[in-house]
Order: sequence, then C-alpha cells, then structure tokens
Amino acid sequence: MTGRGREVADLMREKKVDVMCVQETRWKGNKAKELGDGYKLYHSGANKQSRNGVGIVLPGELKNPLIEVHKKNDHIIRLKMCCGGEILNNISTYAPQVGCTEDEKEISGETWIE
Repeated sequence: MTGRGREVADLMREKKVDVMCVQETRWKGNKAKELGDGYKLYHSGANKQSRNGVGIVLPGELKNPLIEVHKKNDHIIRLKMCCGGEILNNISTYAPQVGCTEDEKEISGETWIE
C-alpha cells in the first residue's frame, strides 16, 4: 500500500465502498493516516519489519461514530462503531502463507485463537 493511499480513496469513492479492509499494508507501527478527501486508514503493522500489516479505511462521515480501535498485532485489527443505533465490529485479518516458514504459519494461526 505504500504510496497508494490516494488511489485507495479514489477507488472507494468511485465504487461507492463505505468500509474497506486491506491486508499487506507493509507499514510499520500502529497509527491512523489520512489518505485524502476525508478517507482515513487505521492500520496495525510490526515495528521491526515492513511486511504483513492490516488496516481498515473509512470515509469522513464514518469517522465520528467510531467507538474503539483495537490493534492486536500486524495480523488483526478491529474497529468498533455505532451506525444507526447498532454496534458494528469491522475486522481485518491476514494469515501469511507464501514465503513463510511453517513456524511463522503456526504462530499466525495461534493469534486467531487468543
């Protein structure tokens, strides 16, 4: 996703997508980033490497009903929001497979269970 933030915002507007989950963002740290035109990416990535990473992109009108952002690790992120009187949980997950060792795959699988 590096350098593609504006493209994601344009695509969401063009296709009328309200919430987009993204994987392999390849950004370090747990932050929120403005993509342009009011779209904001909430992402979770490893601090020591620039691979993996997950995120959720919201348009400006959905940023205010946001209740909680829970960033478990570079494989799981959850946004809790209130829309129309209902509590919604949006979850973006990622399980790396190609190019990973069996140990990495096992560790990734264990994070789903916790």
